[in-house]
Amino acid sequence: MKKIYLTILITILFLTETTAWALSPVPPKVNFIFILSDDLGVMDIGCFNPKTFYETPHIDSIAKKGMRFMQGYAACPVCSPTRGSIMTGKYPPRFGITDYIGANRPGKLLPAPNKNHLELENITIAERLRDAGYSNFFAGKWHLGNDEFSPAHRGFPTDLVGKNQFFYPPGSVPNPKDDPKTTDRIADSAVKFIGENKNKPFFAYLPFLSVHIPVGARADLIAKYQKKKESAGADSWGQELDSKVRLVQNRADYAAMLEQMDLAIGRVLKAVDDAGIADRTVVIFMSDNGGLATAEGHPTSNLPLRGGKGWPYEGGVREPLIIFWPGVTTGGTTCDTPVISTDFFPTMLEMAGLPLNPKQHKDGVSLVPLLRNQSIADRPLFWHYPHYGNQGGRPFTSIREGDFKLIEWHEGSILELFNVKEDISEKNNLAKSDPARATKMHEKLIEWRKSVGALMPTPNPKGDEDEAKWKAKFTK
Repeated sequence: MKKIYLTILITILFLTETTAWALSPVPPKVNFIFILSDDLGVMDIGCFNPKTFYETPHIDSIAKKGMRFMQGYAACPVCSPTRGSIMTGKYPPRFGITDYIGANRPGKLLPAPNKNHLELENITIAERLRDAGYSNFFAGKWHLGNDEFSPAHRGFPTDLVGKNQFFYPPGSVPNPKDDPKTTDRIADSAVKFIGENKNKPFFAYLPFLSVHIPVGARADLIAKYQKKKESAGADSWGQELDSKVRLVQNRADYAAMLEQMDLAIGRVLKAVDDAGIADRTVVIFMSDNGGLATAEGHPTSNLPLRGGKGWPYEGGVREPLIIFWPGVTTGGTTCDTPVISTDFFPTMLEMAGLPLNPKQHKDGVSLVPLLRNQSIADRPLFWHYPHYGNQGGRPFTSIREGDFKLIEWHEGSILELFNVKEDISEKNNLAKSDPARATKMHEKLIEWRKSVGALMPTPNPKGDEDEAKWKAKFTK
């Protein structure tokens, strides 16, 4: 009997914390790995577009285990507002960041005021999880403020290093020639963090710099796609207002930049497997806005979607959104319900078994029912961009309700109405043929603007002069 007792005691002493968690009557909290790409179009990803020129096997592997949201949207067609919506669960007009921080381009109208940081009154999802006992990680692009508004003061580790909206954990820095977008630096830090925190719940936020311009990647990957480009289509162009639009995916350097990020994601996913925590680690993948197709090098094409980054069309706001929740999502499934980036905050709270806080994430709804193959209530989605974008877009507000999207262009108060389900390329403007629907949706749009305190563009006394400068830039 003494030998039996001794054996039991030794077994108990050598139980790992992970095993102890497994034996606990209270299941461990799920971990979160949130991967956010920068300027990545939904048509760039293999699992959303099998004909893409690019190769994304590791991102595709998340979809094989999880759920693809076929109508997943960013809350804005440019970066900072969408990033703020993820952190707060609010539409951008509520926290006053409706363009990328630092933007101030005039045209015929003067753009609405735009804050240069996320106010501290907005509790972030990182702060909420930290206060619930999570260890948090950050490496990459923040773009919601510096100094006291940096991620080090918004729920992430206080020892982050960096400046000008880019922050990383302390540590060695790869050769910039081989890692021009800090892609491998982000992955190296994340792999280390996962190994060190495998025995406690964590939230790892990986906002990559890729595939934002300037384009940069390893030389060997660029050479690979230079060879592949020989079988791709030649450059072809369309037109969107004053901007030309790329119609073909064939940029070797852009493809290499995307593959370098995909390889880095693969290393992070492998670190989860190696740590033995894949069964309790949620993986979320998304981009902050659509692919860059209309300016600044036109590195990708979003066809059959219209427009791209900076525009209200599907190419500007529809994103490659994937969620894998072990034990819940059925591998390879899709969801056609329109969802938006404000929804992550309540979704993650519910996944973690934490109480919702609707006063904070007031514009988001939990996607947990959808992940369980159930449904959520129908609702309209909204966008407000009272600015002139670097990509040729102009001030607008828009609403998606059911299968229809209404866009109000603020120059001249022009309305466009599209049946997105039947007209994915948004070529057929129904505003005149279906005026009753256009009027009803416009009224809802105006009411929503009032409810969120949306600021509007104003007349510009130098509008003709600024418009001439604008056209000179975008007709090159």
